[in-house]
Amino acid sequence: MAGDIQLHRNAFGQLVFRDSEGREHVNVELARAFPISAPLDGISMLDQNGRELLWIPRLDDSSREIRRLLEEELQSREFMPEIKSIRGVSGYATPCTWQVETDRGDTEFVLKAEEDIRRLSTSALQIVDSRGIQFLIRDPRKLDKASRRILDRFM
Repeated sequence: MAGDIQLHRNAFGQLVFRDSEGREHVNVELARAFPISAPLDGISMLDQNGRELLWIPRLDDSSREIRRLLEEELQSREFMPEIKSIRGVSGYATPCTWQVETDRGDTEFVLKAEEDIRRLSTSALQIVDSRGIQFLIRDPRKLDKASRRILDRFM
């Protein structure tokens, strides 16, 4: 189970997983089954050929040290800044430039078309900029009033 995972980093910083038979798998990769709706549930550990070595039902079931290693690895592979506030847009016709505050700092990006704003669930939205970077709005209802007003003009 998740509490029994044997995992460490080697001298090259790669994750090394030791399976129940004592075999070491170097440079394992992690993939979330539900990265937006349930990021702590369903994590697959894959070997270098993409074969699943281990299924981790819940990240919370892992020891503190294993969880830290898993979270570090997932964060290094995933890049989807979460928009916390929309500071402004250059116009309401696309393409337009958005100035936003994210969980990773302030940035701006170009929205090519309104279709680049996608609904992921009943609440979550994904915005893909002109360079293909994906931004997440976990719950538009939790944005400030000015941000919601801007977003509503594009929805």
